[in-house]
Amino acid sequence: MACSLADRIQRDMVSAMKSRDERTLSVLRMLKASMQLAETEKGRTGELEDSDVQSLIRRAVKQREEAAELYKNGNASERAAAELEEAKILQEYLPAQLDDQALNDIAAGVIKQLNANGAQDMGRVMGRVMQEVSGRADGKRVKDTVVKLLGN
Repeated sequence: MACSLADRIQRDMVSAMKSRDERTLSVLRMLKASMQLAETEKGRTGELEDSDVQSLIRRAVKQREEAAELYKNGNASERAAAELEEAKILQEYLPAQLDDQALNDIAAGVIKQLNANGAQDMGRVMGRVMQEVSGRADGKRVKDTVVKLLGN
């Protein structure tokens, strides 16, 4: 029986408590609180779907990466490193990211399928590619790849 992402996070949180891993425990508690908030905001009574949890995790990773950049620019390298470490903990709960070649192949296939041939088709291509990669590639990476391929 496959367990949900929320169940895995709960199990890992208990494990972090037992092993006294304060950093992981703190990150997972924050994530759990975000999940509970999302459940109540949507007026749900059941658990969030894995895709909803992944969206929350992606948002949290992005926030930490942006914070790390700000700390780095403000000469607070220790705090930047801590933010990146937290992002790394969260990324373990996301699907593996596509490598550049796989992303390029998917985008090229969509462009060919839609018979797209320029910047005017950017929106259609981006929408379809984002569906295809379904969280396995950052939107910025997808956009850069599509722009490069449509430009050629």
